[in-house]
Amino acid sequence: MHTTDARKAGESEERLHMVAVWQEADHFFFTDRERSALALTDAVTRIGDAGVPDEVYDRAAAHFTEEELAHLLALIFTINTWNRIALSTAKRAGTDER
Repeated sequence: MHTTDARKAGESEERLHMVAVWQEADHFFFTDRERSALALTDAVTRIGDAGVPDEVYDRAAAHFTEEELAHLLALIFTINTWNRIALSTAKRAGTDER
């Protein structure tokens, strides 16, 4: 769904394929701003590991205004919530088993 939307918005196939390995990807694929957003996304998604490290948050804050950062975090929270709902209920959807 998201990759379809990204393609419609003009995102390249190369970049879409590189998202999964963004940390290892050459800086050619993602700007520092995008890399800071991806790092923040990873940290928030894995928040149970150690929280969001200060350096990750500070790096994102250096690339985004306060309002942009709030929007970015809201998007990360929303996608994470939907992913957790889907993963928690996918095997139970449409069944009467409890």
